[in-house]
Amino acid sequence: MRRKTRNIKIGNIGIGSDYPVSIQSMTNSDTRNVKETLSQISELAKLGCQIARVAVPDIASANAIKIIIQESLLPIVADIHFDYKLALISIQNGVHAVRINPGNIGAIENVKAVAEAAGEAGIPIRIGANTGSLPKEFHITKNISSKFKKAELLADALIKSALKQCEILEGFNFKDIKVSLKASDALTTYLAYRNFASITNYPLHLGVTEAGTLFSSSVKSSIGIGSLLINGIGDTIRVSVTGSPLEEIKIARAILEAAGNREPSPEIVSCPTCARTTADIIDLTKNVESLIASMKSDGYCFSPFKIAIMGCAVNGPGEARDADIGIAGADGRFVLFRNGQTVKNSYSEAEAFSLLKEEILRRKI
Repeated sequence: MRRKTRNIKIGNIGIGSDYPVSIQSMTNSDTRNVKETLSQISELAKLGCQIARVAVPDIASANAIKIIIQESLLPIVADIHFDYKLALISIQNGVHAVRINPGNIGAIENVKAVAEAAGEAGIPIRIGANTGSLPKEFHITKNISSKFKKAELLADALIKSALKQCEILEGFNFKDIKVSLKASDALTTYLAYRNFASITNYPLHLGVTEAGTLFSSSVKSSIGIGSLLINGIGDTIRVSVTGSPLEEIKIARAILEAAGNREPSPEIVSCPTCARTTADIIDLTKNVESLIASMKSDGYCFSPFKIAIMGCAVNGPGEARDADIGIAGADGRFVLFRNGQTVKNSYSEAEAFSLLKEEILRRKI
């Protein structure tokens, strides 16, 4: 059951419980380099990103937004820290949303100025609470032996910080608010979002911040974001990766699919291989994945369907019959299934990829 929230819009993307969960990323190009930033946004959009956030550390970056917005394939969020005037310039230049951090935006008058400008422009504000930049009043002692206790205290600090900032915005009659409560560990992240979700109806942007390189981020984000999505919590997500933002989109899509928020297109299941496996299932599966990725990059789409690539007689036939397209085999001989029915029996390993490719090509749209 999806948590009921208020609804907002970032450009043409609806955010909240009335809309599907959307994928966001952040460019790592110099925002002042308009050409490079637009190129990265284009690549993100091609992979399935729906909202792009750009860093605005100076006036030149804020002014570059005016040009970026004119050509961007995605709505743009201005990421503002320390200097509220950069938010005002970004809003004036047509940005679709701004993100401010309650720990570093400055005096209440600064927040008021941003709220009034955003309200006049009709754009939302994301309150970004982060364990790395909590206001001093919410700092916790470092001498805590229990990891769970520390996570609870940090989560509580994130919630209090975000609630205070939301209260300030609401006091200025600004209500188009989205909230994030990010920590660098999955447990604190989960507790903060879960508890905040139980007492508010703001739409939530999910993410585990500073999650590390590709492997580390994949694990932390899958646990932190995925567990919340399964419980109906979350309206936009960003997977944080130390590396190319393009990798973020691939992981985010996989998380949404695994959590049941999107239909895989396609879903691939393949056996883990063991001593019973007598065919090269690993390479065959990689080749199928590469084929689908290549077709998607060429602009092809697929309706949701399931592919099973199985290499033994234990679970293989059952998984293959359950899939829309399935192969199962051993000792160099395979059976091809389509929608649970045998299409071809006793074909060789060398023919496997060609037959799967034919079936996949039939399903492109």
